[in-house]
Amino acid sequence: MSRPTVLELLRLATGYLREKGVAQPRLDAEVLLGHALQMERIMLYVHHDRPLEPHEVDVYRTLIARRGRREPVAYLMGEKEFFGRSFQVDPRVLIPRPETEHLVEVALAFAIGEGPVRGRDVGTGSGILAVTLAAELPDSHWLATDLSADALAVARANAERHGVADRIRFLEGDLWAGTKPDGSWDLIVSNPPYLTDHEMAHLAPEIRYEPRQALAGGPDGLQVIRRLVQQAWAFLRPGGLLAFEIGAGQAEACRQLLAEAGQYEGIRVLPDHAGHPRVVCGLRTSP
Repeated sequence: MSRPTVLELLRLATGYLREKGVAQPRLDAEVLLGHALQMERIMLYVHHDRPLEPHEVDVYRTLIARRGRREPVAYLMGEKEFFGRSFQVDPRVLIPRPETEHLVEVALAFAIGEGPVRGRDVGTGSGILAVTLAAELPDSHWLATDLSADALAVARANAERHGVADRIRFLEGDLWAGTKPDGSWDLIVSNPPYLTDHEMAHLAPEIRYEPRQALAGGPDGLQVIRRLVQQAWAFLRPGGLLAFEIGAGQAEACRQLLAEAGQYEGIRVLPDHAGHPRVVCGLRTSP
């Protein structure tokens, strides 16, 4: 029996994934075959007529079957790019989204030129915010917290991967992880859970693989955000920045939360690269 070629397997996999309702069946088929063969996608076409070894076919079939069950590609590959760096991801953590890169940009715009920065990443997950900002700001030091010990294990691995583990302290706990509000931090960033109960009930199949506690924000999606806004100012120094990501339709409510707290000024809602309101931020008022 002849062995299937790269192109033949791609055609079969694409058809299978299309039948399973995958949004980008050809792209996913190519990405997963490149991963299985440890080959760049472009090289699949250079070697389109290459016959695959039986063990390569087995590895690929397993990946395609899992993708057909709508397991996210990032989990199948074990990594996801964020802000130009590759991060380890698995079902213990939320998959990084491009939209969150705008939160990094907001933080960098505040911090660059400020000298050494002390920052906090509340609900760090895979560590993408703390690790990225530590890498981009070599003089900065970070405290990253998360409720999940499993998520923190991934975050620590990512800090090691990118050479910033010596400048990030990881703590397990809810929001502030038992630390005291000392009014000394320059910057607090967070990508909190912000999906509403309605949105949680209608998740795409892929998102159902992601950790629920990293997504669910209560009836209106603001359950965690309310606590974040009400408490963060006491940890910030005067002039320090709180910046966090929000979901669809939450901009005005979040702006109002900061205004009602009475401890923030320069409150802004900033769009992501698609023009959707994505980041809310405010500076702690001076005494």
